[in-house]
Amino acid sequence: MKSFDDLKLSPPLARAISELGYAAPTPIQQQALPILLAGPTDFIGQAATGTGKTAAFGLPLIELVDPADKRVQGLVLCPTRELAIQVAGQLNLFGTHKGVRALPIYGGAGYGEQLEGLRRHPAIVVGTPGRLIDHLGRGALALDGIKTVVLDEADEMISMGFKEDLETILQATPRATSHIWLFSATIGKEVRRVADAYLRKPKHAQVNKTEMLSATVEQIYFPTRESDKPELVCKLIEAADEFYGLIFCQTKALVMDLTEHLSGRGYKVDSLHGDKTQQDRERTMRAFREKKINILVCTDVASRGLDVKELTHVINYSIPKELDAYVHRIGRTARSGQSGLAISLVTPANRYMIERIERLTKSKMTEGKVPGRKDLGMKKVAKLLTRFQGTKHHARAVALLGDEWRNAVEDMDLQEIIGRFLVMIAPEVFEDPAPHHHAKKPH
Repeated sequence: MKSFDDLKLSPPLARAISELGYAAPTPIQQQALPILLAGPTDFIGQAATGTGKTAAFGLPLIELVDPADKRVQGLVLCPTRELAIQVAGQLNLFGTHKGVRALPIYGGAGYGEQLEGLRRHPAIVVGTPGRLIDHLGRGALALDGIKTVVLDEADEMISMGFKEDLETILQATPRATSHIWLFSATIGKEVRRVADAYLRKPKHAQVNKTEMLSATVEQIYFPTRESDKPELVCKLIEAADEFYGLIFCQTKALVMDLTEHLSGRGYKVDSLHGDKTQQDRERTMRAFREKKINILVCTDVASRGLDVKELTHVINYSIPKELDAYVHRIGRTARSGQSGLAISLVTPANRYMIERIERLTKSKMTEGKVPGRKDLGMKKVAKLLTRFQGTKHHARAVALLGDEWRNAVEDMDLQEIIGRFLVMIAPEVFEDPAPHHHAKKPH
């Protein structure tokens, strides 16, 4: 399968795909679509976030829907509300010309709007397990018309404690007339148990880990001591032409300490960790998507279901012990053919991980050179030049200059005047560095 034309999709779906600009299918789409469009079957697809799996299950899901049937025919289970909203939005784009609608249902939001949405007979419901069970219990959601259940990011749902909820929903589904499609980045013991218990003779598709990684991700590591990491992160942010990225830490305590350190240095930063309320999490994500903040420090658990476009950097402040999590993290940058940087901070004790990552990803990691004081100064001065050239209202400023200003600069040449203003605007570039032990360090 070289293009979507090879699939012989129905005209409404083919039109939607064309309008969305879909061209070459991704590896998981190449494998999954011919299987899922060929006829009813249970299915296991191994693919990470960002590999195009929503279209891999979304297109056949829309094809299977009968618009004349007013019952819910497709059910998609997601680990987080963010992912549920995102998947429902994507399915609505696919189904636009067929008249197929998807409704997102999730916890942390009022019931009224969701109940109203269910009364409008959506063909597909996309939801988080807990809230779906609530609606089943209330009798607001009926599963008698279900043809397909999709478990999206099954490993994430199970690791977040949704295994029992997930099984409750599968047991409430009419198995004689429906099929289960399970998608997961990793197939561990618990995912395997669910698959063995509920799927019948499933067909398989697996994207190799190297195929999950975009070829445009550049992987760099910096050898460092734990105590030097906060300062190194600041240097890497300063050295970037543009920084819009995620920084992954192993623990909530590290996330909070590093966020405080970066905030104290004046960066636009926020955090995601397990103790944040749903409301705080949403506020943070909205600010990040709107680029009001450009740095998000998070734990792996808190970042689940997080899919943000145009990330320039992913920094592994701590390398994850599970290497699948490494692939999952760095796969969030370099989407849609754009380039991206995956940076890992490596202590001597973790140096052995570099070789393991290289073997896993079948790619070479480059040792980075820590930017020096002069490099950072030149970078900062270059950014100031851009601001300088875009300055407006300078004529008003000139009009306010009295004789004392003219007298003060009379014996200075142009370079000295510019130099003095640069020191005023960015003193931190030119001051002597503070003694090392004064720096606040996450523990």
